[in-house]
This record gives sequence, C-alpha cells and structure tokens, in this order.
Amino acid sequence: MKRIKLIFISSFFTMFLFSSCEDAYNIVQDGELNESAITDISGLQSYLNGTYAGVSTSNQIGFTGKFTDECSVGRGNGGQDLNLHRFFLLTGEQVVSDIWFDNYQTINRCNRLLRMANDQVPVPTDPTQLATYNSILAQARALRAFSYFELLTYFSTDLKDDNALGVMLFTNVPAASDKLPRVANGLVFAQIEDDLNYAFANVVPSATTPYKFVSKPMITALRARMYLYRGNYTLAKQYAQDAIATAGVSLTLANPVPAGAPTNPFAIPSATTAWNNSFYGATTTNPYRRMWADLAQGEIIWSLDRPAAGTTWENVATQFTTNSSNLAGSPLFEVGRALFNKLGATSGDVRRYANVDPTSIYNVNYATDPNYIATDVIVIDKYPGKTGFVTRNDIKVFRLSEMYFILAECYASEGNINGATNSVASVIKQIKDARNFLGAQPLPVYADATAAWAGILAERRLELCFEGFRYIDMKRLGTLANQTLDRDPTDDQITGSPLSIPNNDYRFTLPIPLDEINGNPGIAAQQNPGYN
Repeated sequence: MKRIKLIFISSFFTMFLFSSCEDAYNIVQDGELNESAITDISGLQSYLNGTYAGVSTSNQIGFTGKFTDECSVGRGNGGQDLNLHRFFLLTGEQVVSDIWFDNYQTINRCNRLLRMANDQVPVPTDPTQLATYNSILAQARALRAFSYFELLTYFSTDLKDDNALGVMLFTNVPAASDKLPRVANGLVFAQIEDDLNYAFANVVPSATTPYKFVSKPMITALRARMYLYRGNYTLAKQYAQDAIATAGVSLTLANPVPAGAPTNPFAIPSATTAWNNSFYGATTTNPYRRMWADLAQGEIIWSLDRPAAGTTWENVATQFTTNSSNLAGSPLFEVGRALFNKLGATSGDVRRYANVDPTSIYNVNYATDPNYIATDVIVIDKYPGKTGFVTRNDIKVFRLSEMYFILAECYASEGNINGATNSVASVIKQIKDARNFLGAQPLPVYADATAAWAGILAERRLELCFEGFRYIDMKRLGTLANQTLDRDPTDDQITGSPLSIPNNDYRFTLPIPLDEINGNPGIAAQQNPGYN
C-alpha cells in the first residue's frame, strides 16, 4: 500500500475547489483543504467537489486502446507504451498502478467525507438542509461504489464468481500501518449494493448539468453494467430497461449532416473539404459530433466534467496524441487499420467520421507499402478537444447506447436472437439506424447464438471504441462470440509483432501493482495468476 498510504496518513489532499456544487466550470483555485475545518454542509460540498475532480477513467481508456486492437502505433511515437502494445504486461506497469491508485484515492476521499459528516457536521433539522446533507453522502457513496466496481472489473479474475479474489475493501480511513488483504468478490459487491441502495434513495439531482453528477439515472446505469458483468442477466435487463425509460435521453442521431456528405467512407479528405469544415467545426449541427465535442449532452447519462479553464485538469486526448487530435498533433497511437476498415464498411455510418480526424492520410496500398507508418496515418478524433483546450474533453462514462447493448446481451442469454422486436437483432438495428445518416439499416439475421454474440461484440467495437470497453469486452464475450483480438499486421512498426492473445490469457486481468506489493507485502501471496 505504499502509494495509497501517502493519502491515508495525511489529513489534507489537493483538490479542485468550485464556487458552486452545481457548476463545475467555475474553479476558484487549486489548494489544500484542512479536514478539521469542515464543520458544515458547505465544507462537505467543497470536499465532495474535490472528490469528483479526482474520479477518472482516462487511464482505463488509454490502456484499453493501446493493449487491444483499437490502436496502431502512430508516426509520432518515440517508444511510448510500445511494450504495452506488444502485450508485455508486468506488475511494474505504470498504467496498472495508476488505475489501482486512482480508484483507491477516490475511495479514500469518500471515506473521509463520510467520516467528517459523521464526526464533525451536525445532522441538519431543516428538511431542505437535511436533503442536501443526505444527497452529499449519497453522491460520495455512489462514487465509492463506482470506484470499487472499476477495481473489480480490472483486477478480479472472474466477476461472475463471488468467491473469486476481489480487491482490498475498507469503508473507514485506514491507519498508515494497516496492511489490508484482498477479499472475495461477494464481499465487495455487497458493499457496492449497499452504497447504491443508499445513494438511489437519497440523491438529489443537480440543478444544472445533472448528467455531470451522481443521479438516479447514473446509478441505474451502473447497476445495469454491474449485473451484466456479474452474469445476472435478469437484473441487468431490468436496470437497462429502467435506464432507457427514465434517463431522459434518446439515442443520438447521425442526422442532420452537412450537405455534400462523402458517399465513399475511404474518400481522400481533401475531396470533401467543405463537408469536413461543416461537420468538424465548432458550429457543427450534427448531433453525434456535438456530443463528442462537448457541445451537447446527447445520449450521455453520466460524464466526468473536464472544463477548458484551468491547467491541472487531465487531458484525455493525450492518451493517444501529443498536442492535438489531428495530423499535426504528432499522434502517438492511431486508429487501428482493422478497426478503421470496419468503421468504413457501411456507407453513412457517422462513427467513421466522428472517430477519425479529417487531416488523416489514407493509403489504399497500406498493406504492401513498406513506409505505411508515414503514408497511412489515421488520427483518433474521439476526443477533439474544446475551445481553449484542444486535448481536453469530458469523459463519457455511461451512454444510452451501452444500455441498449446490455439489453441485447440479455436477449442473447435468453435465446431471443432474431426478430423485429425484443431480440438481439432488433436492438442492434436500433443502434445502426441511429448511427447512419443515409437511412434505416437492414434487420440483422443471425445463424445461431454464436453469431448473435459476435454481432453484439462487433457493434460494441464500433460504437464504444476508445472509451475503455474493448479489453473487458474481449474477456467477457470473446469466447461466446468465437472472436479474438483482431489487429492488422500494419498496426505496429515492427513486422511480425503479435497480433492477438488467447481469450483465456491471464493478461485479460491486471496484476496487483508492484507499488502495492512493496508497501503491503502480504498481498503478494494474493497476486493474480500469471504474474508471480
């Protein structure tokens, strides 16, 4: 627990302080907050705001893109994360430590807030103030639950087994001398469910931009994902349907698009300059592009706010690029060629354009060109930046499309794979229809259950690329779909680099980080298989 203890032994932590709990755009300053000085609701709210600022899935996004088949090595790469891209995954890998540490940091902050609320802040008697007080606690417990679920997702070998080793569990503020063991998944999930029950019963929606704070729809979406990963399709289906019905958003459409949209998904960008300027520009009217450029909520259920103002916020685009998400930005990793070919396989699919910057270079002879690194440069544009900060975007954690995919998996588990309603095929068609600006798409027909699982996995690959899903999706669905990681031979700078690993490979679970083992030696005996 070497790194985590640095947080435990301090009664201060660096945080972003906002002038209003409702508006994360108005940053007052970066600083330190003395916990002993927090004696009222206002102080608790400031502490909660700082906790929100530290919640992140950016490392998961970067790791997943580089480790799986989402990325190829960029022409601006000078050796960054190449070992990771080539499937070398060790206990000392920095991103593994970061995922572990970031989530435990959030858990620790939530525990501290709850302790302060219990020990230092009088419970209000005024009904309005009491509702605010309870909502602060509810949000802290929901963030704690989310962080524990993220840890289980990446560090437990089998989320469907309650007896499998999970992660360290604590709801107090441990002492510096504490050395905590990993506990069974079931114990951690019990705490998550307790937290979410309390949070759902007590959270009050934010008055502005509620989708950037914990809300009932966020909790419902988290439950749907959690039960899906646990293999409880009955509850996953229930919560996915609840999210679709109550989140207050609908699938973001591909229309309208500017006039002159390309009919060839592999068209040279210069041939459609006017369309590119209209589609990618700051005044774009395309709903799907506006969602990714943080110009509209679209179908987002919960996102992590990353304002353009302030220099200490993380910049998610720098997981893949150096300076900006265009050709001049010196891309470290690019859209994998196999993924790009699939994005462009259907004319009118808006995801082909929303994920790929128009300054990209396409080489139709990339497969045989020895200089493909320089002549086939497909720049990731999922995170196009905001006005004033070209590498920074809000991090979209839950979107409505994921709830539809969860519903599709539940139908697949029931054997309802074909048909115009209540089936895998009908759900996948809904997503394909929403994403295509040329019109409705054919209803899929799957030959068998394996084909249906493959259809779900394929559509998730297109829709959720560069959002941190592919690594876990392959672990969950690869065998059911009879699919493996699917890299193109040109996705690396070195010919002959590995293109895949087996679906049952131990590297589909992260190792307990070396930093944790060094500070907490007893946990070394609980290391995940393959890393000893």
